[in-house]
Amino acid sequence: MTATVTALVVSYHTGPRLVECLYALKGDPDVTAIVITNNGNPPGAEAWLEAFVAATPKARLIRLPNPGFGAGVNAAARLAAAGHLLVINPDCVIKRGALRPMIAALDGAPSPAIAGGRIFDLQGREERGARRETLTLARALGLGRWTLEQEPPPPGPVCVGAISGAFFLIRTKDFQLLGGFDEGFFIHVEDVDLCRRAIEAGGAVIYVAAAGALHYGSTSDVPSAFVTEHKARSLARYFRKFASGPFERLIVEAAVPFIGLALKLRT
Repeated sequence: MTATVTALVVSYHTGPRLVECLYALKGDPDVTAIVITNNGNPPGAEAWLEAFVAATPKARLIRLPNPGFGAGVNAAARLAAAGHLLVINPDCVIKRGALRPMIAALDGAPSPAIAGGRIFDLQGREERGARRETLTLARALGLGRWTLEQEPPPPGPVCVGAISGAFFLIRTKDFQLLGGFDEGFFIHVEDVDLCRRAIEAGGAVIYVAAAGALHYGSTSDVPSAFVTEHKARSLARYFRKFASGPFERLIVEAAVPFIGLALKLRT
């Protein structure tokens, strides 16, 4: 494989899983470069990151005052070479060989195109959210299916409405064409927003079951109430952004408080 792939990793109080993530990227021959955005970590973790970068010629570290996940990815992407960007969570461990089927899926796909892989847990089960329909207000309120993990795995790459921001590949030029992540999303939903914008721009979002990554999940040392609050804000931003016409905007404003309440009750 001759494609240039820059892995982008945003870390905020990630914990020991960050070590596994970065060593997997370091050892993967298909990963050309690694750009790590340190959005905030304890002193010991920061010292480890500095030592890792010093010992890894293809790695680079930048520091930000935690402007959010999407902003952290955007900052890292600006330092990447032309080719492909691999966006991967700091608690994800890439499966060796995963990049090749993702690159193949993007070859010939209409621009802007995004390829997401199969994200699985410690038991090997596909996690919720790796392949989804396009998020609509009706689906968010339970009127229709959104996530597709209960469906049989497709035999090859298939077009979907959205993939997970925890593990996906995109051509550098396509990421630039889309303007990167919308930095108005602090955490959550920025991936769904990116996918919808790609499709509306005439591109494609592709799920590649043959490309896998282990996802530990929920490793950041962040209070659940903080995450829930930002997820509610992100959903509100998303639905307001894509509301078509005054009537739908009115429905969105009426539904937003109930979405936030539902998230708090679920937590």
